[in-house]
Amino acid sequence: MLKSRLLLIAVVLVILAAILTVLNTALPPALPVAARWLALAAIAAAAAPRRSLTLWIVVSMLVGIELGHDAPGVAMSLKVLSDAFLRLVKTIIAPLVFATLVVGIAGHADLKQVGRMGIKALVYFEIVTTFALFIGLGAINLTKAGVGISRVGVKEEALAAAPPQTAADIILHIFPENIAKSVAEGQVLQVVIFAILFAIGLALTPERPRRVMLDFCESLSEVMFKFTNVVMYFAPLGVGGALAYTVGKMGFAPLLNALQLLLTLYGALIAFVLVVLLPVALFARLPLRRFIAAVAEPVSIAFATTSSEAALPRAMEAMEGIGVPRRIVAFVMPTGYSFNLDGTTLYLSLAAVFVAQAAGVPLSFGQQLLMVFTLMLTSKGVAGVPRASLVILLATVASFNLPAWPVFIILGIDALMDMARTAVNVLGNCLASAVVARWEGEFVDGYVGPDPAAE
Repeated sequence: MLKSRLLLIAVVLVILAAILTVLNTALPPALPVAARWLALAAIAAAAAPRRSLTLWIVVSMLVGIELGHDAPGVAMSLKVLSDAFLRLVKTIIAPLVFATLVVGIAGHADLKQVGRMGIKALVYFEIVTTFALFIGLGAINLTKAGVGISRVGVKEEALAAAPPQTAADIILHIFPENIAKSVAEGQVLQVVIFAILFAIGLALTPERPRRVMLDFCESLSEVMFKFTNVVMYFAPLGVGGALAYTVGKMGFAPLLNALQLLLTLYGALIAFVLVVLLPVALFARLPLRRFIAAVAEPVSIAFATTSSEAALPRAMEAMEGIGVPRRIVAFVMPTGYSFNLDGTTLYLSLAAVFVAQAAGVPLSFGQQLLMVFTLMLTSKGVAGVPRASLVILLATVASFNLPAWPVFIILGIDALMDMARTAVNVLGNCLASAVVARWEGEFVDGYVGPDPAAE
């Protein structure tokens, strides 16, 4: 009852504040400001009983925007909050990338025994995620959602431009000479290369030492996921401080760009489903109506929770229910959670180029591909953790000499973006299991299993 009353009061005060703001010219200037702050206090009071990180990020975002508008001088000093949050995030990068990549590669060292199915699954994963990558790049270059922010007077925030490099310099820069140095300097791609080579070496190691190291990496991965969750509790402060600073310095232009980015992502994801996933399903001769009915629940769970792993058990049951053999589901689905992140790949391609556009840094198509390829590699294994892709994005844009402040603009709307990209991740992995089953000649047409929509 109390929650309902607080929510009703908040809604009324928000409407009142909006009306007073519209009538601003006919009223004392302090009145609309007071009304807006009273509405924000009511929103915070309504949010207090709810332990939702996403909700608190939204509240802090609104407070930061209002503070940046009403008191730019005070808001500018809050940049320290976003900087502190950014430092915490950077501590996660190397161990998270290393552990998830090693587990993702060496943990599937039995691919030789799985044979054809493993090769087919990985080929399918890479082809589909490559389509996602190009659709994302095409969409953001078409809408140019980040263009124009840097013209408002914040170019000094961008990092110093890197000196011109030859092709040999770029190639050499990919390979680490000292892994500790790579970690300290935040060279994500070098950490990725080290992790891949380490994982290959681990996969070739005898079972006993391989299992010891793999258990360690799995434990490290789990700890870093929990560490990420802990750091994300500081996200409301980081987002509030970043948006207060951004609005105080640049006005409302970045928020319009963020909305444009959100619409670009949803449009690109819809295009990906219709242009790539639907034709794949038709080509594989899948029973489309039954498939849609089967995936509706797991996709809805993923959309609501923003976590692919929350939908995994139901997705596996649903695919078995329409005729995909259990052994194929058990292999393709978990592997796809590391290697078939369609929605995340598309999102990262959009977000990375958005950061460059916002910073006023022109990137050639080749540079865009290199950056997104790096993001695609470093994002392997993070599908189960809400907002973990932002951690990867922050590290990668820094290693490409781009500023971090546009990422905080994205963070303000990340919950809405995460819902869509996670739902597409789950949909893509469900389709992958059915396609591989058909490719193997083991999809059971007309199979009457448990009703996928049943409880």
